[in-house]
Amino acid sequence: MPDAEDVRRVALSLPDTSEKTAWSMPTFRVAGKMFATLPEEETSIAVRCPKEERGELVLSEPEKFWIAGHEAQFAWVRVRLAALEDEDELRAILADSWRQAAPTRLLDAYPELGLPGGG
Repeated sequence: MPDAEDVRRVALSLPDTSEKTAWSMPTFRVAGKMFATLPEEETSIAVRCPKEERGELVLSEPEKFWIAGHEAQFAWVRVRLAALEDEDELRAILADSWRQAAPTRLLDAYPELGLPGGG
C-alpha cells in the first residue's frame, strides 16, 4: 500500500514538479499549477479528474475514489491510498493528473508521459 512518502517521491519525480504547503497540507504543482494534494492526515490524495469522468470512476470503484463535498464543483477526485494496489497504480494516477495540469511545452518535452486522459 502506498503511503504519503510514496506520493511525495512519485509526484516530485515528475518533470518540473515542486511541493508547496497550502491550506495546511502538502500540494504538488507542475510549472506552478496544482495537480495533487495530500489532505486527510495524508491517507488520501486529491487529483485532477475531468468532471465528465468522475461519476463513472466513483461508481466503478467507490472503495477507492470519492468526491469531497467542497470540491464537487471542481475537476478533482479523491483517492484512498489504502485502496491502491501498488506504487504503479499510484504513479499512473499522479501522472494522469500531472498531464492535465502540465503546460504544452512539458507535454511535448516528455512524450513518454502521454496525453491527458490517454492513460
